[in-house]
Amino acid sequence: MKKNKIFIACDSTNINKVRKIIKETHNSKLKIGYKFGLEFLNSKKGRIFVSQLKNVTTFGDYKFADIPNTCASAIKAVEDLKFNYLTIHISSGLEALKAAKKASGKTKLIGVTILTSLDDKAIKEIGYNKKVEKIVYQQAKLARKAKLDAIVCSAKEVKIVKKIFKKEIITPGIRFNSKASDQKRILTPKQAFNNGSDWLVIGRPITEGNIQNNIQTLIDHLN
Repeated sequence: MKKNKIFIACDSTNINKVRKIIKETHNSKLKIGYKFGLEFLNSKKGRIFVSQLKNVTTFGDYKFADIPNTCASAIKAVEDLKFNYLTIHISSGLEALKAAKKASGKTKLIGVTILTSLDDKAIKEIGYNKKVEKIVYQQAKLARKAKLDAIVCSAKEVKIVKKIFKKEIITPGIRFNSKASDQKRILTPKQAFNNGSDWLVIGRPITEGNIQNNIQTLIDHLN
């Protein structure tokens, strides 16, 4: 039976907490990977911890966004960490995406679309004159052109992205209920998989409180 795939967001600077998250989320019913974001990767011991991990799927969520040469150089600078996945903002532009893809080697390069903390009102404030869905669709076309390996988008945009991007789709902004916190475009795990997500990214709903109970709640939710 095909297992649902979940990236657990290890958003902490506390090594012991991250070690506990990894230990207590191992189970046979889900395929689990671990996402390390800027908070952890920029912490004093974070890089060392990641470099010592073995036999786990790792996701370096750097969200690179810069000129082509800098993006490529940054990816080469972390190649010793042997991430399975790395992120780059699609808004960096086609040339940066191509340069980053060339530098990424065996690591899968993920294009990040509009962050799930933003909605139509927020992107209008930034200066966009299109709705989120139309921007994400355009970004998906750019990711396809750059031959990226995956896309990060809200679960609400998965069906739109799948029309033109046929590789992996990874969706954050996942909540077990309607409590959005600092996210705007959210769905439940079941809704996200039903929309066609390949991987879900879940942080606080699993890592806050009793981790093992939270994992079981997720499994129950998906059954």
